[in-house]
Amino acid sequence: MGGKTLINLLLLLLITGAHSEVTFNFENQCTYTIWLAASPSIGDADPESGPGTLELFSMPDQWSGSIWARTNCAYNVSYFSCETGDCGSGSIDCQSPPPTYPVTLLNFDIKQSVVSYEVSLNHGHNLAVRIQPDGGSLLGGTGLCPVVDCIEDVSNVCPGSLVAKNKDGRYVGCYSACDGLKDPKYCCTGNYSSPQACQPNEYSQKFKQLCKLAHTYPHDNDPPVYRCSRATSYNITFCPS
Repeated sequence: MGGKTLINLLLLLLITGAHSEVTFNFENQCTYTIWLAASPSIGDADPESGPGTLELFSMPDQWSGSIWARTNCAYNVSYFSCETGDCGSGSIDCQSPPPTYPVTLLNFDIKQSVVSYEVSLNHGHNLAVRIQPDGGSLLGGTGLCPVVDCIEDVSNVCPGSLVAKNKDGRYVGCYSACDGLKDPKYCCTGNYSSPQACQPNEYSQKFKQLCKLAHTYPHDNDPPVYRCSRATSYNITFCPS
């Protein structure tokens, strides 16, 4: 076990005073460094993750929120910022604010050994991700806990109106239709807030064709948000091969 992994595990045990039943294995298979972030914070004291890094992280027994990867981060004098996933804190730790979109979100709800999980493109896409439970079974004993992911290159189908670019004009991500076009029809707000009125749209369908296991609009329930019981760990891979 590496020093970073051991420190994270010890810190969390000191904070909670107990052993968590849920372990997340964060692996960076990208060819570049990423910086992990979460809202609310999971207490990661060293979020920087270089290519090939594997980090084992003992999660709180009760936690509900989002995890994502920040990309192309750097200090400008003393202010830390990222091209995607920035959380506006100005420091390397996010301190729990939501990210700047577009960003691929991994949403979890942890209640002891029962974990709900999904990959969400509801606020766009900035890199490929996969969640793969190790063992466990779906709550109710209906089978093994499935993999969910979005591993294809979304830039291939991202409409020009939704392309996010950096200051040099280079593609860095793809906005969701809601965040890019600000239309209640795509955001499923106002008259479109009910499940009956909130339907797939031309943009969410493009993303769904590439990432069938991810949720691409607010009321997307295909696949459902899985609830997994007693998995040994959850393997979370960024840029899975």
